[in-house]
Amino acid sequence: MENTTNSTYYIDYYDGYSDTEDYSVASPDEDVHLGYCREAACIIMVIFNVIIFLLGIIGNGAVIWITGFKMKKSVNTTWYLSLALSDFLFCATLPFTIDYNLKGSWIFGLFMCKFNSFVMTLNMYSSIFILVIISVDRCITVKFPVWAQNQRTVLKASVVVLLVWFVSSLLSIPPAKFRETTNIGSKDICYSNYEHHHKTVVLMRFILGFLIPFLTIFICYSILIRKLRANQMSKFTKPFKIMTLLITTFFICWLPFQVVSILELDRTEHSSAFHIAQQVSGSLACANSFLNPFIYAFMAKDFKKRCYSFLYKIESAIDEET
Repeated sequence: MENTTNSTYYIDYYDGYSDTEDYSVASPDEDVHLGYCREAACIIMVIFNVIIFLLGIIGNGAVIWITGFKMKKSVNTTWYLSLALSDFLFCATLPFTIDYNLKGSWIFGLFMCKFNSFVMTLNMYSSIFILVIISVDRCITVKFPVWAQNQRTVLKASVVVLLVWFVSSLLSIPPAKFRETTNIGSKDICYSNYEHHHKTVVLMRFILGFLIPFLTIFICYSILIRKLRANQMSKFTKPFKIMTLLITTFFICWLPFQVVSILELDRTEHSSAFHIAQQVSGSLACANSFLNPFIYAFMAKDFKKRCYSFLYKIESAIDEET
């Protein structure tokens, strides 16, 4: 067993334990609180994660199939394919988190501990960056339609997507670097050993993964709304609504998690209410990964008449973007 003296383990939302715990007094013969999932909040979180996994794999898999193989390649399908791939990859790692929640012990080794953290951080950055790119693309298309028609190509969009994934991967390395595994009693835990870098990681995640994208999207939407109202460009109404829903959903899902993460920096002890707030905000952040396909579906043409065809509705919604 590794020495736990004077060690503080930061256990983030994707660990199944959303609080910051001090195990400096842990005894080799006791399991602390890392037992099996028996509390109501834990059971609910496991069920919720199972639902996210199932709906996310099916929904995002459908979007990947439609945008990647069924529809004609375009700039818009490139954006939505990247968004679906990011969410699909995230959902594919959820079984590791679900198992961790149920057993209270990480059985997958150090590599998967780091990789799980990397994938989930990658999902956050790549999703918000793609939403920023789509917002900027919408703004340019409406503001400079002639230039956009001549310059917007699938090749350029693909290069932008690759750049987004590259930058997102670089930003996802620090959280994964600080991930470690250790043994406490009869349980193995996967935790973040930030040492003195906890505040840096959290603030970087908030500024680069939330604040700056939010301000960029807000500026783009302000320009879009002014332009659309001035020109009465009704043909952009449906794509504009879809993008508004996607972005609103992202911020609703991730804002509580970002706020709780910031509040955690000034806390040395956590109440049960704060612990629940961390669990709820973490699960809400995870939920964003399965919602996008259903937004496409519900915003498609003739939803009430075509509720029998989920795939048709997704394709119809994305096709309207093109």
